[in-house]
Amino acid sequence: MIYETEKMKKDISQMRTQYQSPPLLKKHISENPIVEFSKWFERICADKKIKEPNAMILSTIGLDGYPRNRIVLLKFYGPQGFGFYTNYQSDKAQSILKNPHVGLGFYWPHRHQQVLIKGKAKKIDDATSQQYFESRPKGSQMAALLSHQSSIIPSRSFLEKGFEQLKKQFTHQSISKPTSWGGYQVNPVEYEFWQGQKNRLHDRLRYSNKSGNWKIERLAP
Repeated sequence: MIYETEKMKKDISQMRTQYQSPPLLKKHISENPIVEFSKWFERICADKKIKEPNAMILSTIGLDGYPRNRIVLLKFYGPQGFGFYTNYQSDKAQSILKNPHVGLGFYWPHRHQQVLIKGKAKKIDDATSQQYFESRPKGSQMAALLSHQSSIIPSRSFLEKGFEQLKKQFTHQSISKPTSWGGYQVNPVEYEFWQGQKNRLHDRLRYSNKSGNWKIERLAP
């Protein structure tokens, strides 16, 4: 007897792309990983084929012990870290509270490039979160007010009705940032810059922080 799940099995083993990129050599990159990231990110942002270049994977260890990945949007970056905003009552926030060690991942397939980052997440100051919240479109502000992120809700219409009520309530009023909403900053301890190459001989350069200094090593593909 063939079960339905067995009938659904699809062989996609022949799906592949042959990468062709300039070599990524240590002599061509900055000694400081945030400088190198800035160069990559600015080039990515200038490429109009890439939509939402600031989309990144945030990986945490959930309260159930399983890794959990989701896409969030990078909102600022610099020598001190990489920032994003979320609901402090969400699954990701609860995971960070228990274990602040997280992973970030950027993947830009049009350029055959990715950047992987390991670091420690912490809340940013409320004034910075407030400033960003005030810059958001009013619809996004209302969504943050309405959504108790990651909680179970009865239906899609539940959200839509709640949103319509907020639209009426705040037609002529400004919206204050919820206390349960704000930003995180991830302070990196390791970066990996990946450049896809022909025959899967990819370039991988890792920056690791050794006693305050960045060490660069090449990894096997």
